[in-house]
Amino acid sequence: MHITAGQKNGRVLLRPLGGVGEIGKNMMAVEYDDAIFIVDCGLTFPGKDAPGIDLVIPDMTFLRENSRRIVGLFITHGHEDHIGALPYFLKEFQVPVYATRFTTALAEAKLQEHGLRLPKGSRVVRPGETFNVGPYRVLPFRVNHSIPDSVGVALWTSLGWVVFTGDFKFDYTPVDGEVTDIARLGELGREGVFLLCADSTNAERPGVTGSERTVGPALERAMALAERRVFVASFASNVHRVQQVIDAAAACGRKVAISGRSLEQMVTLAVEHGYLKVPAGIMVTVDEAAKMPPHKIAIVTTGSQGEPLSALSRMARGDHRQLQIQAGDTVIISATAIPGNEKDVQRTIDNLYRLGAKVVYGTEAKVHVSGHAAQEEMKLMLQLLRPRFFVPVHGEYRMLVQHAELARQVGVPAERIQIVENGQVCEVTQNRIRITGTFPAGEVFVDGLGVGDVGNIVLRDRRQLSEDGILIVVVGLAKTTGQVVAGPDIISRGFVYMRESESLLEEARARVLSALTGRNGNGGPVTEWSTIKSLVRNALAQFLFDKTKRRPMILPIVLEI
Repeated sequence: MHITAGQKNGRVLLRPLGGVGEIGKNMMAVEYDDAIFIVDCGLTFPGKDAPGIDLVIPDMTFLRENSRRIVGLFITHGHEDHIGALPYFLKEFQVPVYATRFTTALAEAKLQEHGLRLPKGSRVVRPGETFNVGPYRVLPFRVNHSIPDSVGVALWTSLGWVVFTGDFKFDYTPVDGEVTDIARLGELGREGVFLLCADSTNAERPGVTGSERTVGPALERAMALAERRVFVASFASNVHRVQQVIDAAAACGRKVAISGRSLEQMVTLAVEHGYLKVPAGIMVTVDEAAKMPPHKIAIVTTGSQGEPLSALSRMARGDHRQLQIQAGDTVIISATAIPGNEKDVQRTIDNLYRLGAKVVYGTEAKVHVSGHAAQEEMKLMLQLLRPRFFVPVHGEYRMLVQHAELARQVGVPAERIQIVENGQVCEVTQNRIRITGTFPAGEVFVDGLGVGDVGNIVLRDRRQLSEDGILIVVVGLAKTTGQVVAGPDIISRGFVYMRESESLLEEARARVLSALTGRNGNGGPVTEWSTIKSLVRNALAQFLFDKTKRRPMILPIVLEI
């Protein structure tokens, strides 16, 4: 296919709402000819510094202020860091969504949980087909990743192609036989790639990423050596890994059970849409698996990242309702720890060993390969597309820097490479790429049904409560005179144990009482409630810190009697 370019004028603006300088929350707004086209709509999961938060999604203030200019949203694949924020986006924006068949199925299932449907005009796309969205000519192209139906997307502008690789690697022997479309990439390169935005996740890894197909023999070997039950923990979305577990189990004469809600949903969708081939009679329920001879069962489970509520973590702690790890069982961790999850994974492995399980994990076991390109594959992508300008995306800042260096090594001039961060506006014209401004692009916290109602102040209070606890001071004041007629009573939660700290709390009561019975500047008792609460806090804060070196949250409750 060849498209003749128009006049070489105009500009393209990139506005990353998430996914640069971080892992996850991928969302990029592209502006061309006054039309905004969005690539991906992901979320991330909170760190230890955000207690109680369920999810983190991009700040969509810019989109809200420019909603009339948005012409479409393209989802490259079905991982949560690319699709997870879609329900929250569609609650505000009725924008057509474009995605491949399996990604669309995952999106529809996710939206159904929120009582939503894909907007009018949304469509399933096929790799290699082109279609128009506003001023853009859109071309999805096949890439390999750790979930079926993954694609990158190219947008035609008068300046040339603007290409987003999505998450990718070059796998020449994929489980499903669908290889990255190298021919299409070369064709794009010949037609003229104006701007490339490429996945940087494994930019620090030399060499190439192994083929997914190499995992199958390792799984089968581990399963053949196992004398009792086999548990395989993997990412729920890695349908190809599940396929290889099923194939290995069939070769070893074992039945297969699925444990974990997200994994059950993924397998159901994959079977329905033909992405998972399951031999007749091989699948059993978890309840049936618990009653079968140990050498006849393999269980695929969630929990490869040590998530506290996942099926494997609960088994490792011994509190899973249906399945218990027993001495002699084999547990295969078919994943690597995402940065930040290392301690949780290690804790789970320790607990499994305590129960007497044999644990197969780590690079030497060869039971996992990454879904992301390593350095040599990144160079190949750059050589195939030969972009005029390059912006590394999808990675923490050091990964973006490393990817930029790889681009320089293969001949992209340094002045045509730009590292951007969330909230920066990147302007690309025929002869220049630069940062021209900023826009709102922070984090929005999802806590239960609340979206954005928890901010830094609430999180600060939660952290303080988790670190130093709370001290509640209850005092009753006479309505007419303002004199103390009841209390002060002190309740400690997470600060000190009241029975063992009676003398400390008694002294604290005395200090509160002394502060409240003092006189104000006019010689009368203090009656202003805000002033009373400040008096209580001031009377206790320094005293408690001097005595304990802790700063509990002090919550005065004033009752008018």
